[in-house]
Amino acid sequence: MPDLTAAPWNAPHGDLCAAFLQELPIDGAAVSVFGGSAAETLMCASDATAGRLDELQYDLGDGPRWDVFRTHLPVVIPDLTAEGVRSWPAFSEAATRTEAAAFFVFPLLAGGLVIGVAELYCTSPRELSPAQVSRAAQIASRTAWTLLRGLLPGNETGSAAIPLARREIHQATGMVLVQTDSTADEALLLLRGHAFASGRSLQDTALDVVSRKLDFTPAAGAAETGSQ
Repeated sequence: MPDLTAAPWNAPHGDLCAAFLQELPIDGAAVSVFGGSAAETLMCASDATAGRLDELQYDLGDGPRWDVFRTHLPVVIPDLTAEGVRSWPAFSEAATRTEAAAFFVFPLLAGGLVIGVAELYCTSPRELSPAQVSRAAQIASRTAWTLLRGLLPGNETGSAAIPLARREIHQATGMVLVQTDSTADEALLLLRGHAFASGRSLQDTALDVVSRKLDFTPAAGAAETGSQ
């Protein structure tokens, strides 16, 4: 985890947090990604409170971010003192000692792949309208694609990066394209992202798609299917 006393908070990925602050009625934001070894990296935090909320969940292993990562759905908490926050007892107790009064966590979702979370807070209790929740989800998705393109080793996203002999990868790319209604480059990016996150090769990941053990349909969430 980063040194929470360090400054400036936003360098070098502050624009990722700025997008949420500019378009939503919130007071702070943080963006974190999860790597292939389940390690976590805080990409940006707008201020110390945003960084602290991220750190608490990581250190405690408790909090809405873990539900978001598991379900691929946002968690919206208009009031951190409300009874429902007791679902995360360790986090809810620690969060009351920060300046946050409302907390909203969105998955960084690209296709069926969640690569991290965006965590937003307000200093007073606040509801987000359905339109604002939808807008936050759109910004989070845009952020996910931006990070996915920048984080993968080699940053090779075009079809030219794959030798023609690797037919399974081409076939899997086409299947993911249909499953996610994306472009060929985005489908390949999702394949590479899943391989990176799971610590496996692109070839093995493609074989799982072709054999229908892995499905990127958004409802399936890049889930393993019938491999038990």
